[in-house]
Amino acid sequence: MTTVADQSWLTSRATRAVIAALEAAGGEGCVRFVGGCVRNSLMGQPVDDIDLATRLKPEAAMAALKDAGLKVVPTGLAHGTVTAVSGRAPYEITTLRRDVSTDGRNATVAFTDDWSEDAQRRDFRLNALYADGTGQVFDPTGHGVDDARTGRIVFVGDPETRIREDYLRILRFFRFFAWYGRGEPDAEGLAACAALADGMVRLSAERVSRELLKLLRAPDPRPAVAAMATSEVLARILPDTAPLPMFERMVAISPDPVLRLSALLPADPESVEATARALRLSNPDRLRLVAAASGEIDLDMTAPTARAHLYRLGRETFRDRVQRAAAQTDRSVAAAPWLDLADAWPIPRLPVGGRQVAAAGLPAGPDTGRVLAAFEAGWIADDFPTEGHAERLARVIASLTA
Repeated sequence: MTTVADQSWLTSRATRAVIAALEAAGGEGCVRFVGGCVRNSLMGQPVDDIDLATRLKPEAAMAALKDAGLKVVPTGLAHGTVTAVSGRAPYEITTLRRDVSTDGRNATVAFTDDWSEDAQRRDFRLNALYADGTGQVFDPTGHGVDDARTGRIVFVGDPETRIREDYLRILRFFRFFAWYGRGEPDAEGLAACAALADGMVRLSAERVSRELLKLLRAPDPRPAVAAMATSEVLARILPDTAPLPMFERMVAISPDPVLRLSALLPADPESVEATARALRLSNPDRLRLVAAASGEIDLDMTAPTARAHLYRLGRETFRDRVQRAAAQTDRSVAAAPWLDLADAWPIPRLPVGGRQVAAAGLPAGPDTGRVLAAFEAGWIADDFPTEGHAERLARVIASLTA
């Protein structure tokens, strides 16, 4: 008998309160843990979220939780999902269900009390695992436990059927392989992803970008991304992709998913802008990707040149360009001192402004901006001196107004 009984998430007071509330209404065995918490416990991975499945209908589950004094939110009643809050932690609880119809993005469901029927609509066998309140594991597909222990990502039933239910499962196949897979990806699943990749056009850009960034956040997404490339799935979501060696080196340099995405894109700000907008990335991520691709850094630069770049670009863009250069040239050692500089150097502020220009005798007007720009250029070129600003400003004003 397989169990996950020694897990702290299973035995916590908050978890027991949720189980007790549901079983008070539906009887012992009416609720089981499902999916990631069971899978990760078997794999020795951290458990971040606790999801449960229950025979109780959503309204009955909500009533039971409220009767027990727990906060409950109807987060997805049409699909049978409510969220309980216990001990300040969320517990997502979904009624057992089966698909009535699907269109590749959304499903119409009917509720059921059959655990096996519920399992058959899930994506991968290692996600179709359940555990009761004592930690005993139930494996309706007969292969989920072995898959979890050996790192196999295998669709439940026929892969093409599962994908046609929701084309996001193509990206989930590669994302789960990136996080949990070992060895080669399942051949049948990979073939189905390649054959049905055109169906991803039905997906919203937000769903695609979320899944992609989750994949790139994995400790080592290189095998998964390589499989996406050979199956031509990668080209469906990133039509303008840089050669993979730069990305592969970037994975070893940085765990940042946005920077890893940057390494998959060309050094062409217009192309990067178009890709970021097509994926509907957040404005901060879009601007960061474009800035990283808008110029190159020479890792053989001098310290004054590095400080000038850091001053003009800001810490984030400077770091991103340095790391892109390191990944492009395979010179992470040469990048190290510049990354240290980005962390340690206190970027100075321009020591003069319009008030100082006026005090030096130049009337307010368009010449003020020219003076400040010239002062700043000289100040940067001289490596940010901390003294003599009044004299320098006077020379700049004299040279521009003579």
